[in-house]
Formats: sequence, structure tokens, C-alpha cells
Amino acid sequence: MFDNFYGFTGRPFQLTPDPAFYFESLTHRKALSYLGYGLAQGEGFIVITGEVGAGKSTLVAHLMATIDRNRLTAAQIVTSRLDSGELVHVVAQAFGLSVPGQDKASALGAIEKFLHDEARAGRRCLLVVDESQNLALGALEELRMLSNFQLGSHPLLQILLLGQPEFRESLQGHPGLEQLRQRVIAAHHLDAMEPGEMEPYIMHRLRLVGWNGNPTFDARVFDELYTATAGVPRRINQIVNRLLILGAVEQRQHLDGVMLAQVLAELTADGGLQIAPAPSQPTPATAAAQGLTLPTTPQPNAAQATAPAQFAAEGLTQLQAALAQRDGQIAELQQAVIELANQGDTSGLEGADAAHKAAIEVMQERLAKLESRLIEQDRTIRHTLTMLIEWIERDEAQRVAA
Repeated sequence: MFDNFYGFTGRPFQLTPDPAFYFESLTHRKALSYLGYGLAQGEGFIVITGEVGAGKSTLVAHLMATIDRNRLTAAQIVTSRLDSGELVHVVAQAFGLSVPGQDKASALGAIEKFLHDEARAGRRCLLVVDESQNLALGALEELRMLSNFQLGSHPLLQILLLGQPEFRESLQGHPGLEQLRQRVIAAHHLDAMEPGEMEPYIMHRLRLVGWNGNPTFDARVFDELYTATAGVPRRINQIVNRLLILGAVEQRQHLDGVMLAQVLAELTADGGLQIAPAPSQPTPATAAAQGLTLPTTPQPNAAQATAPAQFAAEGLTQLQAALAQRDGQIAELQQAVIELANQGDTSGLEGADAAHKAAIEVMQERLAKLESRLIEQDRTIRHTLTMLIEWIERDEAQRVAA
């Protein structure tokens, strides 16, 4: 839908891995370096791990699209919870082998013969195993046994394991995987993209479908996208795809933070996106204990609904009053401590009576506790201000659109 509105030749943010859209972020560049080194060794295991949606499958799709098929025969499997016997048959099928019967020995024999034939034809073999965290210990051990096939001293099969972070943890610490660990010659964990890579990533994918400057993006959209996605490519694709749909529906050529906030709210409400919650506000009881009167959230009545600026001003006035109250309490405590300390200096600090010292300590303790709460209170106030600002912008955008 939005591809027609914006004149795109394709879907730039589809969730299915597509090597044509490969974007070489810093972490993907490192992963390719490890892959290149590992493939040059021609044996053992290469391990690539990363969070769900980090780009592991896209990385491998890019690799598969660039390999020389005259020198390397590659097959890929996506595992479910397979046992060792089932895994052997799946590997045979991945290499295009027809195995009569369902016995494990026949499948192993067919795989070994195939590997020998490929080696004699001057081709190495690579098996890519995706979702490796699903494999049972016995299945992983079976993969290790497959990697032992040799023609003379020449290894016949190299294996690339892709998995989520839990697979990395299992591989590093499980006592039953020691022999497999010793066969790993290269490993890399795909991190999320950096904040500065957000805009280049989005523009890269848009240009691949003929983007000609329409739509444009508000600068803060990229920062807010990073906050919402933590730099995970699949989450970025999911959100930007919905943002473009909203832009097409509203016939907008400029996409801004208000529209992004609407998309995030819809995805969160639908359960399609988990966003880190905003800092919680203290309860009235907690606020009273902290010596701070919380501003009540203004509830717009019929008159306020048509006057958003006045409504927001009332909320800001209450926030400013709360800030002034807090600052006044701090100033009073600081002054009291100074006066008590000065009194102690005039009589000599060492000669001050115990009651005087105790008074100073009590005041200092109260001041320290109050100051320690400033960070949380400031966070609460900033969150409330942000909500007010977004409410004003959203209301203004709706009135302009109307």
C-alpha cells in the first residue's frame, strides 16, 4: 500500500531475510571477518550468535549469495528439537540426498559418500545450522561426528552454527560440549546496531527501492527509534513499516515524532512490541514521605479539550510549584546546617556539647536523604513534561489534519 503512495519499487522493511537489503553495520562487518577467517580454515565449527532479530539470517543469506558455487557446496537447515537420528536425515535432505528407509546408518552412509564425491570434484562442503539453541545435546554431538569425516587428512565438512544468546552460554559452559568447543575455530556475537547507524540503515533500505526524497523524516525519529528498538534490525523494520503505512493512510510526506509515538502505542497495545516502561511516578504516600507534593494530572473538561495550550499551561504551573517547593526545602536545610556549623565554630568544634553535634548530624542526614531523592523526582517531572508536550503536539497535528 505505502509502496504505491511513496513510489517505491518494493517493500524496504519486510521481516523476511533478504540478502539484497544487507546492511554492513559495525557488528556485521566483524561477523563477516570471522566468517571469512573461519571459511578459509576449511574445517571445524564457526559460531555466530545474537538476539532474536539481530540479523543472523540476513548475514547468512548475504554469505550464501556471494559464495562461489564451483568451489563450495552449501546447505542450510533450520532446526526444531531434533534428536540425533532425525538430524542426520535432515542434513541428508538439505544436501539433496534421497535416503531409502529411515535408518540412521543409511543416512550417514549417503552423507559420507556425497562428501567424498564433492571433495574429489574440488568442492568443499558447508552446513549452516540455524536456531542451534533448539538442538539437544545428542544432536550437537552428532554434528561433531559429521565434522570428523575426512578424505585422507582433508576435512570434508565445515559447519556454521547460528543461535540465540542461550546457545552461546550453553556452548561456553556445558560440560558435555567440551569436545565441540575444542573444534570451534571462529565465533562472534552479533550486537545491536549503534545509535549513529539508525539513519544510514533506514536510508540504505529506502534507496534500494527507489526512494527519491519522499517521505522525509524528522531528525528525532531516529533517536526515538533507537530508544524503542535498542538497535535490533527486525524491530526497526517492524516499526518503520508501520510508520510508512500510517504515513500513506494520512497522506503525509514528512514523518515525525508524533506519528512514531502513535505507531509505538498501537504496537504496544497489540502486544507486537515490548518497549521499556517509562520510570514510574511515586505514589502520593511515597511523595509525602519524600516531602514533595505531586502535581495532579490535569483532566481536560469540555472547555479544555478545545484549548490544549491552556490545559498544558496549568500542568506546567503545577510542576513549577512542585519544583519550587522542593528547592525551598533544600535551601532551608542547607541554611540550617550552615548556621549550626557556624555556631559550633564560635565555641570551638571540639568543645561543642553533644546535643549541638547531634543536631548538626541530624540536619546533615536529612539533607543527604533529600538530595538522594532528587534524581528520581527529576525523572518523574521530566516524564510528566514529556507526556504534556507529546499531548500538545498530537492534538495540534490532529487539528491540522482535520
